[in-house]
Amino acid sequence: MPVGTPFHERTLALCESLNYREWSGYYTVSAYETHHDHEYNAIRNAAALIDISPLFKYRVTGRDATRLVDRIITRDVHKISVGQVVYTPWCDEHGKVIDDGTVSRLEENVYRWTAADPSLRWFTQNSIGLDLHLEDISESVAALALQGPTSGRLLKSVANAEIENLKYFRVTHGSIAGVPVDISRTGYTGDLGYEVWVDASDALRVWDALTERGRPFDIKPAGMLALDVARIEAGLLLIDIDFNSSKKALIDEQKYSPFEMGLGRLVSLDKNNFVGQQALIRESKRGLEKQIVGLEVDWIEVERHYEAVGLPPAVSPIASRVAVPVFKHDKQIGKATSTTWSPVLKKMIGLATLKSEFAKPGSNVEIEITVEAVRHRVAARVVKTPFYNPKHKTATPIL
Repeated sequence: MPVGTPFHERTLALCESLNYREWSGYYTVSAYETHHDHEYNAIRNAAALIDISPLFKYRVTGRDATRLVDRIITRDVHKISVGQVVYTPWCDEHGKVIDDGTVSRLEENVYRWTAADPSLRWFTQNSIGLDLHLEDISESVAALALQGPTSGRLLKSVANAEIENLKYFRVTHGSIAGVPVDISRTGYTGDLGYEVWVDASDALRVWDALTERGRPFDIKPAGMLALDVARIEAGLLLIDIDFNSSKKALIDEQKYSPFEMGLGRLVSLDKNNFVGQQALIRESKRGLEKQIVGLEVDWIEVERHYEAVGLPPAVSPIASRVAVPVFKHDKQIGKATSTTWSPVLKKMIGLATLKSEFAKPGSNVEIEITVEAVRHRVAARVVKTPFYNPKHKTATPIL
């Protein structure tokens, strides 16, 4: 049975819809209101507060902490400075992704590691013979994502921390309402945003301070439905939906390498030995069988199919996580795994896995849609992601 996060006392009181879901054993709000429109708009136009405490979180310390991180992740840890955060996948010995997450280098040999799936066993197996301490802090550390164009000004007004010069994918230490916190310039929305890491026992004090001081910035709590639309617009992948952990995949087709996920830029093949390195070197020479890409759907064609049966065009405001076939000349070439109507782009977009020969940007394909229980194919075009990439996401904000 799920339990409440450290913020549950506040989120429950605000969740008018009582629309919850389970996330890693925790109750998580899907939408606070009956519709998630206001929450999505807060992400894109103001400030949204999202409880991300169910993330798995680990702390690695000790003389060989850096060696362990470098042994597991695909990125070169020696290029990660203290105060920097990196997004990275990690692989099994066959070069297939087990999970992805962030690694924050808090001190020379102190790291905070986040993951979507439980990873303690894998980290422990790879730490044999190393002098380090590996701690699961998933329950003891709570986390909030503060996302949106006004999030920086809000944080500056409430936090005793170096917010003004905090660059993209950097982390700093400070306090909010007298509570020690880490604040990272990270998020899962593709917008200006921060994540606040706090001891679970002090979580409510931080929530109250942010919501109280956030009123002039039009802050709103946001749930998973709004986050799902935003992360697709940002071209961000979701485990178990857009890709599968190699530890849970039932067949080889369900496994993905970082290159197949479009994360080749995060793979340093010439660094020290890491798990999966040799397999990835071979793949880089051999080429890819499949790739995850972005799709833009031809909305005019969608409208025609609705008009043909006398209905106005309709699309759910909720992002779809149901895989649908993608075709080229009557031959299935892949599947779209996440699709949504983008309110900010006024387009129907999706993330899809396609055979590599059809994955080049600009390629024309067809995606399956259903109107009145009848299946149709409509035109779609392969595009680069992210779909939505505002300059203020990475720029140093004027606060």
